Amino acid sequence: MSSQSQNDKQYSPLEQIPCHIAIIMDGNGRWARARGLPRLAGHRAGTENLRRVLRAAVEFDIQVLTLYAFSTENWGRPKSEVQGLLTIFEQVIDRELSELHEEGIQLRHIGRMRRLPPKFRQKVKDAIELTKNNQRLTLNVAFDYGGRAELVDAIRHIIIDGVPAEQIDESLISGYLYTAGCPDPDLIIRTSGEMRLSNFLIWQSAYTEIYTTPALWPDFDKEELYKALKVYNERERRFGLTPG
Repeated sequence: MSSQSQNDKQYSPLEQIPCHIAIIMDGNGRWARARGLPRLAGHRAGTENLRRVLRAAVEFDIQVLTLYAFSTENWGRPKSEVQGLLTIFEQVIDRELSELHEEGIQLRHIGRMRRLPPKFRQKVKDAIELTKNNQRLTLNVAFDYGGRAELVDAIRHIIIDGVPAEQIDESLISGYLYTAGCPDPDLIIRTSGEMRLSNFLIWQSAYTEIYTTPALWPDFDKEELYKALKVYNERERRFGLTPG
């Protein structure tokens, strides 16, 4: 289905719209391999898909969208692939930032910054500063992110701040995470059919609904997002309680 025909399609209203959706964007390499292309071509196709999914999220009235772009483990990939990914994401900022700002998108980075190249790191900081007051949708980009690293950093800062042990509770820990001030995800979507979280939002996803699709990330579109939302509507979220 073309992008134009998808935009024209009328989708049935949904009773429940998740406030916060997080996506593990998987399958770029397989998408490229199936077409006889290098892996970086798949990553480039994946980044070009960001705007399509972001536009769909706005249309479905999602308030927060978190995208798993680059994990703490991804630094172990071949140097050429890592450098290529950094270049692609820097180009995305250059190309898309102005329009994202005009459309009211607030950009946030979750993860560590110290390993990012200085020029790239500054562009990320500038994008965050420029869009910090936008309220149409919050876009969290998880770059150099790992759930375990996030917890380690949170514990370190709690210790540095000298918080007494008796004051430490779940609320306090949440306030020290990269996602502080952001609601936990209602739904995590993983593309490419894999069945694992891969160190993604492991604290925040305690009661998150998880949905997997065989669609590879570059092929994940508005129709695929709507399918995930329909499945979400069919589930009963109990948060450890008995059925209502």
